[in-house]
Amino acid sequence: MTMTSKTGKLAATLLATALCAGFTSGAWAQAASGVNAASAGTAETGSAGNSNGGGLPQIEQQGEVSYTSGGVGLDESRALLREQAHWPLSLRFTGPTADYLSGVHVRIVGGKGGEVLSTESMGPYMLVKLPPGNYTVYAKYKDQEKKQAVSVSGPGKAKAAFHWNIQ
Repeated sequence: MTMTSKTGKLAATLLATALCAGFTSGAWAQAASGVNAASAGTAETGSAGNSNGGGLPQIEQQGEVSYTSGGVGLDESRALLREQAHWPLSLRFTGPTADYLSGVHVRIVGGKGGEVLSTESMGPYMLVKLPPGNYTVYAKYKDQEKKQAVSVSGPGKAKAAFHWNIQ
C-alpha cells in the first residue's frame, strides 16, 4: 500500500467517524431537550411533551392574550396549579365525579362585547393573561355551554370552575 492510499483511507475513516459523532450528538441533543426525533421540525401545539420548563405546557398567544392549558399528567397538573398565582385568570374543567376534562371550547368576551380569546383546552386547567377588567367566560363541553362572569384585577385573583354532569 502506498502512502497516498493509506492517507485516503485514514481521511475517509476520520470523516465517517466525525459524521457519526455529529448525528449521534444531534440525536442526543434532541433527546435531552425532550424533542421526539419522529416529530423534530414539526410545530406541535399540544401540551404533552411541549413544555416551557418545570412541566408547564406551551404558552400560546392569541392577539394580546397569552394562555396555557393542560394538566393531563401529574407533573403538568402540579406546574399549572403552582403557576396560577402568577396568572390573572385560572380556569378548571371537571365532569361527573370530579373527572378532569379536556377538549373544552373556551371563549372569553370583554366587557364591551369583544371576543378576546377563542380556543380549546388541552386539559382540565387553563391559565390566561388578561388585562384588568370584567369578562364573561363561555365554556362548551360537547353540546353544553356554560358561562361565568369574572373580574380580573391582578395575578392569582380571578378563578372560575366549570362542571358538567355528562361524559
